[in-house]
Amino acid sequence: MIKSLLLILGRRLASLVPVFVIVSMLVFVALRALPVNPAQMALPPQATLEQVEAKRLEMGLDKPIWQQYAHWVGQAVRGDFGDSAQYRMPTSEVILSRLPATVELALGALVFAVIVGVAGGLSLFAVRGTPLEGVAVFGTSVLMALPDFLLSLLFILLFGVIIQIFPVNGRLGPGMIVPDQTGFLVIDAFLTGDPSLIGSTLSHMALPVMALGLAFAPLIIRVLHSSLISIYEESYIRQARMRGLSETQILFGQALKNAMLPVIILVGTQFGLLFGGTLLVEMIFSYPGIGNLMLRSMQSSDLEVIQTVALIYCATTLLFNSLADALAYMINPRLRSS
Repeated sequence: MIKSLLLILGRRLASLVPVFVIVSMLVFVALRALPVNPAQMALPPQATLEQVEAKRLEMGLDKPIWQQYAHWVGQAVRGDFGDSAQYRMPTSEVILSRLPATVELALGALVFAVIVGVAGGLSLFAVRGTPLEGVAVFGTSVLMALPDFLLSLLFILLFGVIIQIFPVNGRLGPGMIVPDQTGFLVIDAFLTGDPSLIGSTLSHMALPVMALGLAFAPLIIRVLHSSLISIYEESYIRQARMRGLSETQILFGQALKNAMLPVIILVGTQFGLLFGGTLLVEMIFSYPGIGNLMLRSMQSSDLEVIQTVALIYCATTLLFNSLADALAYMINPRLRSS
């Protein structure tokens, strides 16, 4: 099975290459079509016209667009994504210093959404056929109507202003310093063993994680609920009852594993939306990740950073789609037999 799994995963990853190339071309052409002179942006404001023209020739901006793209690809495969016009340093360094914050935030939100979604789906299934089912479905509809940025503002008002139990900006309390060992603040805080640092990092993550996760959890609840109802119509559930298995044994030993298949596919295909949601959520909470960096770069027309961050979001979405396919293959025996 492992060999087949790796083969499928390899095929899926290989099929992503042309998709990624096309997306990178679209992003490159779209950014070059903007009324912004990359050569001028790469130089200090006091640069002369002669210096701007020399920089334009150095960057190959006088060549056709396809040659510019080929030049960019040649540099990108060597890890050179150009220099940030805003920070006056290599783009890769700018992004790598902020990427761990976004990864921590997105993974934390994903774990939160899956826990809430699975617990909610099971609870909704448990009250099926009762008046509580309608109330719960209505509640998920309300949550689905609230986008992550609106949830962020509501949480700031509720937990940051009225109740004041969570901080509403940054990643760490004032005056606190966590020694950088892995680049991931939460892991580094746990490595110190200092409860105050651990508590500060987790409390600063709480509201953005809840905002991103609660925007995603209702989808999981609905899909798991529908999947369980469909599974319980299968003949093997009736046979399990005839064998004398309890409802708890049927649910957790027979039905839930199969019902999770569409949930896994949903999580894999929709994770890109959750990851993309970090753009606004990080800005609202002043969270120093690549989403915040992206918006600030758009304000300053920092094309190299915009392009690289956009491709990171694209690659993450494609990668998680492939991982979802691989996980579905592992769980579903029908896929393995086919």
